Amino acid sequence: MAGDDEDFDADLADRGDDRPGVDEANDDDFSALGLDDDLDDDDDDYPDDAGEDEIDLVVALYREDGTPVVQSLELDLANDLDALIEALRRMPGDAGTVGMVSIDQDVFVIVRVRGRVVQLMLSDSIAAQDWPIARDAVDYLGVDAPDEEDDSEPVGDLDLFADVGLPEMEMEAICEESDDSLEALEEIGEKLGFGKALSKIVAALDL
Repeated sequence: MAGDDEDFDADLADRGDDRPGVDEANDDDFSALGLDDDLDDDDDDYPDDAGEDEIDLVVALYREDGTPVVQSLELDLANDLDALIEALRRMPGDAGTVGMVSIDQDVFVIVRVRGRVVQLMLSDSIAAQDWPIARDAVDYLGVDAPDEEDDSEPVGDLDLFADVGLPEMEMEAICEESDDSLEALEEIGEKLGFGKALSKIVAALDL
């Protein structure tokens, strides 16, 4: 039986893989299989980074010894959701940390991080066509990236602050009724008890 197994293995090795293009593909080149075409398509579809003049706000909100703190973060985090989440995990919040990002005074992303638990919402699903963090958000949420003809709507965990007095319906109304993402974030910050500190940072922005 052992000899039969060896003969069988050798026969498979001699046959090789007869799929079209396999012989032309080396260890580092998958172009013959057409796989790189799919990767290029994904890159072409991904929006360009927001510039510093397009990023309004990137802040962390947390309570330290019961005192509300609003801390400005690096603007680069407005283009990288994973990096933003990691930065929020490093904040010294008593019960987790909230991150807020506003882009072009038009769209905002809110992330709430409590240990391993991450909750996320995006104010406008259509923004995934234009801004990397919005695209990252819909990918993170498992939502299909919208087409141009799709309706704009908030997506994600709209109930992420339901436990602190901001229910899902009210959050949805803020997203749909506000024409300015900074004003929307200030309203949300006020309801969470960070109103004065957040408004001070917004007032100092050079917009």
